Amino acid sequence: MRPAVLLTLVFATCSAHAQWQMQDSHRHASLRGIHYVGRGVAWASGSGGTVLRTTDDGETWQACSIPPGGEALDFRAVQAFDANTAIVMSAGTGDLSRLYKTTDGCKSWKLVFTNPDAPKGGFYDALLFITPQMGLVVGDPALGSMRNPVEGSYFIFRIRVTHDGGETWIPIVSFGEAGVNLAPIANEGMFAASNSSAVVRDGTLWIGTGGGRVLKRKLYETPTPHVETFQAGGCAGQADPSSKSCGIPWMDWHNVTTPLASEGGTAGIFSLAFRSSQIGVAVGGDYKKPSESARTAAFTTDGGAHWAAAEKPPHGYRSALAYDDATKTWIAVGPNGTDVSTDDGRTWAALKPKAWEPQDADENWNALSLPFVVGQDGRIGRQR
Repeated sequence: MRPAVLLTLVFATCSAHAQWQMQDSHRHASLRGIHYVGRGVAWASGSGGTVLRTTDDGETWQACSIPPGGEALDFRAVQAFDANTAIVMSAGTGDLSRLYKTTDGCKSWKLVFTNPDAPKGGFYDALLFITPQMGLVVGDPALGSMRNPVEGSYFIFRIRVTHDGGETWIPIVSFGEAGVNLAPIANEGMFAASNSSAVVRDGTLWIGTGGGRVLKRKLYETPTPHVETFQAGGCAGQADPSSKSCGIPWMDWHNVTTPLASEGGTAGIFSLAFRSSQIGVAVGGDYKKPSESARTAAFTTDGGAHWAAAEKPPHGYRSALAYDDATKTWIAVGPNGTDVSTDDGRTWAALKPKAWEPQDADENWNALSLPFVVGQDGRIGRQR
């Protein structure tokens, strides 16, 4: 194991620490999926069908068997439930977007869903579970299998939900003019850079888009979700071939434009996080301009109804964001560095390695699930 890397930033009134102990994955894949379960268990995923697992806080990382037919897939997301059970999401055009599940510690995998919006649409961007049984997968706009008898096929951001641990995936039905509900604005998509462009907190779902918008919907009012939220009712019309249902109508979305960069198809929101039902942060920028700091972060204090630009943004494009409860610090990572905020995203400061530390210790990170961070060329770090 390589020496620990300590990244320290001293603010005028307080100190924030993001300490990474570098770990050896024995792989060279671009890692973009990471999920810390707890009790030393974490799963990571990436390019070339790569799935990794640790049960000892990253002292050793096990290379999992490759899911069947997944040798060339890019697993941008992993959602784990324990040391034995996890679902990975591949991202790609058409049927390259898939979901596989393991229940035996990744010795074997079951293909539980293949994107039906093939051959052109439905690129998957985010996989999120609220409970071990209830979750959702979100993808780029596509023409789905469900049709409005008056308007024809719905061209919307694709969402499917599960209530049985990923065995069945039911489509969400929504329609409206551009920018309303799940209907995109011109040339709008999402980014699958870190599996953090969608988040659920206290019953509310927020989705960040490449158009710099946040799509918001209340899923449930109770402290815990009801299974009915993710179940389809009776079907008297055209059924979705995959789930054999008529889908679930989610029509009451509240959509807001943020100050983040959103031009050219390579910019927008890449990561969202909320530390409460009201306090949230969004980061992103233009991934083709990694050192451009303007319009790379925004914050909200009213649950996403309004967003304000960071007064002092991160010093470049940021692909992932997380809130560290222990230090009350926001951490954002990207290809050209790491930044932290202790004032809920209003101001950010760069973390730089000390002279005796690896000079790229703060760079080339893709995704966060504290205490872990993953990145290019198999890089994995653990917060000490």
